[in-house]
Amino acid sequence: MKNYKLLTPGPLTTTSTVKEEMLFDRCTWDQDYKDITQKIRTQLLELANASEEEYTVVLMQGSGTFAVESVISSTISKNDKVLIVTNGAYGERIVKMAKYIGLNFVQYSIAYDELPKEEELRDIIEKDQTITHIVMVHCETTTGILNPIEMVAELSKEYSKTLIIDAMSSFGGIEIDVQQLEIDYLISSANKCIQGVPGFGFVIAKLDKLVQCEGVARSLSLDLFDQWKEMDKDGKWRFTSPTHVVAAFSKAIDELIEEGGISARFARYQNNNSLLRKRLKEVGIHAYITEENQSPIITTFLFPSEQFSFEKFYYFIKEKGYVIYPGKLTDADTFRVGNIGEIYEEDIQSLCNIIEEYMGVVTK
Repeated sequence: MKNYKLLTPGPLTTTSTVKEEMLFDRCTWDQDYKDITQKIRTQLLELANASEEEYTVVLMQGSGTFAVESVISSTISKNDKVLIVTNGAYGERIVKMAKYIGLNFVQYSIAYDELPKEEELRDIIEKDQTITHIVMVHCETTTGILNPIEMVAELSKEYSKTLIIDAMSSFGGIEIDVQQLEIDYLISSANKCIQGVPGFGFVIAKLDKLVQCEGVARSLSLDLFDQWKEMDKDGKWRFTSPTHVVAAFSKAIDELIEEGGISARFARYQNNNSLLRKRLKEVGIHAYITEENQSPIITTFLFPSEQFSFEKFYYFIKEKGYVIYPGKLTDADTFRVGNIGEIYEEDIQSLCNIIEEYMGVVTK
């Protein structure tokens, strides 16, 4: 296989030093390995600006979706009702989870290129006094839109609702003060902005909420409470953990800190995004999301014409060393370019040069 650079929202391009951590085999019972788990949990709290007195971190095997379903199925009881905010495929996936689990829920759905409106959310909450939880995706990877986490957090506090934030593709790349916002559960994954590899997700949980969840889970393997109780003893996972992935993630956190922390990584990602939008606009390829609502994580672009072939475009770029993402919309023809991972300005410049070359060829 060729060594491509991934311009995707995760899995993404990682450093050689992160990859090298996976060359060693580790024992799940060994104290050195359990120490790595505890180190990760402590560092994630620090990145979230959350104290050990009020918050804890639970690592959960599987993809980010596994971690989301762990929270949804372990923290919302049959007596609760959840308001699910959706403006993309990943919010809609949470609705699908709720249906599978049999949760009481109401969905507030808006267009993929629009943000939730405070007055509409407030109206739903005030009219339905049975709502106990609010769930929202922070950065909707469907489009790259960045949802208003501060506004929803304020509403959650005002109406005393439990707040669950899917920050899968934003945590580690965008500053989120979990404790100040009083987020009850924030969920993310190893293979996103912290730039590890796929294999587990993690939950930053408010302790006073988590301790109330014993016996709520509908799944043994996804039981968030049980996972926390076991992991909190000495760092031992309940079931076989992805040892290579955990070691790689530990190194990835260290490299995030060395880069200058989340603020420095945000600046790099934002520069990638701004440059990409600017240069593609110059060749007639326009972003789907307005600049003010755009996250620096992933950018969705409209096809430049009805004759545009994504397949030909994709393979032209791939042959020159970069892999991009297809669109995930139903009402518009789009493709997506990730701005995260071990990707720098020179990579974006190279990509844009390749796209300019392609556009020049197909328009002749």
